[in-house]
Amino acid sequence: MPSLDPRSLLPPGLVLKAVEVTPGTITISARREGGAGHCPSCGVCSALVHSLHLSRVLDSPVHDRAVELHVQIRRFRCGEPGYPRQAFTEVPSPSITGGTGRRTARLDGLLGDLGRWLGGRPAAVLAKRLMRPVGVDTMLRTFRRRVTLDGVPLRVIGIDEWAWRRRQRYGTLICDLERQRVVDLLPDRDPATVRAWLSLHPEVRVVARDGAGGYTGAIAAAAPGALKVADR
Repeated sequence: MPSLDPRSLLPPGLVLKAVEVTPGTITISARREGGAGHCPSCGVCSALVHSLHLSRVLDSPVHDRAVELHVQIRRFRCGEPGYPRQAFTEVPSPSITGGTGRRTARLDGLLGDLGRWLGGRPAAVLAKRLMRPVGVDTMLRTFRRRVTLDGVPLRVIGIDEWAWRRRQRYGTLICDLERQRVVDLLPDRDPATVRAWLSLHPEVRVVARDGAGGYTGAIAAAAPGALKVADR
């Protein structure tokens, strides 16, 4: 049986340096491709390395082992005269570090999908089983970063409450009922928060809501022309 090529575990844009395998973890040392960087101030390309540091990035597990990337980040000297910036740090591409710099884009995508389809607490439990334990709040923040409207206007939405922590803290869930997907998670169920969100989306034409009285006033104030549908 052919052995696993460690380079196949790397996100695009990285060059393998070393691999360390322990019973529970695969640690991969890597660096970015290319030998130079472009100064964000003047745009000049520089290959003069000022210093190095390691960035620890979590990745998706492989064969019941957690995977960590130790990415070497270079700081270059900017030799362009007349600019106050003397050094700059190369920035890993979003395909490597996702949206936070702490997880790869593919791991961020996995956690975001878990949060979307399972909800905060069940998704966090499954993520722990998948050897990437994260808190409920982190799971939901990851999901919210991945929510996009794709430039398509919202016309028919559903508004309901949901529990951050049952019987203690509640938020508001907003869904696109035409495309059957969540579009936003509001931090509370305060009518002012819902009213502020609706004021940013004047294109909404139909709002389905539960029987909570607070939502009724918020919808009437922010979207008076929308059709209101009571959800039993």
